[in-house]
Amino acid sequence: MDQQQRQGYLFALTAFTLWAIGPVYFKWVGALPALDILAYRVVWSLVLTLIIIALSRRWRPLWSALCNPKIRLSLLASSLIIGTNWGVFIWAINDNQMLSASLGYYINPLINILLGMIFFAERLDRIKKIAAALCLVAVLFELIRFGELPWVALALATSFGLYGLVRKKLAVDSFVGMALETGLLLPIALIYLLFATSSSANFFTNDPFTNFQLFIAGPVTMIPLICFAAAANRMPLSTIAFFQYIGPSGMFLLAVFVYNEPLEPAKLVTFGIIWSALALLVWDAVHKLRLQRRSADALKLSESLAP
Repeated sequence: MDQQQRQGYLFALTAFTLWAIGPVYFKWVGALPALDILAYRVVWSLVLTLIIIALSRRWRPLWSALCNPKIRLSLLASSLIIGTNWGVFIWAINDNQMLSASLGYYINPLINILLGMIFFAERLDRIKKIAAALCLVAVLFELIRFGELPWVALALATSFGLYGLVRKKLAVDSFVGMALETGLLLPIALIYLLFATSSSANFFTNDPFTNFQLFIAGPVTMIPLICFAAAANRMPLSTIAFFQYIGPSGMFLLAVFVYNEPLEPAKLVTFGIIWSALALLVWDAVHKLRLQRRSADALKLSESLAP
């Protein structure tokens, strides 16, 4: 493994670990209204993103994307989707539903499989069909056992899956895209803050500590994204995919062992079904990577032996 790959692993581990412990921040500001936190998350994320773009001199691609009507329309869609995702996540953490949030991000890879089948005509092999069927079984089990759909988990998984789908179709730099998305959400955030009746909505009348708490929403959003972008530039996305389970696993452990959310046996059955599906996907991915490496090694050997 060369130095670039080692750096990639370090950046990926940092990004997904920060996403795993991110709920600690939202618990810390849990006394503040979720919409206030969301609005300031948009504001400070935009400010920090513009600073990054200025430092990296990415104004040209930002302007180019802004002048493209198709990109603007697509980013408007992705802005509303990611805003919804952020809002549901903040509300879930503040409402002591971290386990549901964890379940949502465990389900997300399975939602991505279904979206790939629907929008990109990707054919599902036997392993993926079994994994998708297990996901459906888990949702039906929740519906039968608790009498309602696990809407928090499904909303988080679906919104993040759709967000990835929209962004995949756009050849836009991650920071440029984030700047435009938060910029498009900014008017909504400012209108909310202007008319909100909660005491923490007004930046100018807040005490310094409250404003500091709300400001931290920006770094909490941007630092993992910076690390993820650095990892993506140094290692294959197929390898990064193995790190994505760190986030929901961290949330699960925090919910059960730190914040004492009740883990009913029935809820554990749901997680067990989803974990089984993900274990199949991981096993299949590792198996395919090994086959690819063997094929590549065999090809190199045959080339070296050729006269």
